[in-house]
Amino acid sequence: MWKYQGNTRPDFALSPGPNQESVWDYPRPPALMSDQRSVEVRSKDGILIARSNGSIRVLETASPPTFYLAPEAILEPLTMLEGSSFCEWKGRASYFAYQNVRLAWRYDNPSERFARIDGWYSFYASLADCFVDGEKVQAQQGDFYGGWITPEVVGPFKGDPGTLGW
Repeated sequence: MWKYQGNTRPDFALSPGPNQESVWDYPRPPALMSDQRSVEVRSKDGILIARSNGSIRVLETASPPTFYLAPEAILEPLTMLEGSSFCEWKGRASYFAYQNVRLAWRYDNPSERFARIDGWYSFYASLADCFVDGEKVQAQQGDFYGGWITPEVVGPFKGDPGTLGW
């Protein structure tokens, strides 16, 4: 669990209960946190695409964590797509498809702060079925975001209706 670091949580943010964490306590710039829970990613038709017991969560203020999986966790071939995007913290992201569905991204040669996720993959929970310790995660809203909402994470979250200015 992420430990509260003294950020000032806004009045509208939910207070975390026991064994919960608020995304409003996550830092900016984001932090990396190792996570030893079981993670699985399946295509919408049930094919196991990735499995890991050692992911890295990226924790950023107002967003549910993104889970990154090592290349060796990928069990099905992913096709690199044309185009990229740029993150002010991590650098340039490349995108990947499985069976013609764009569902993953990774950073190759990210900034020094994010070197631990160099070449690791993260998946959109809205486009794949993603599980943490056997429980299906909820996708962060919005077409751009890839956060995974698990029971221990409380918001509100960037991407929800009314959050455009965050």
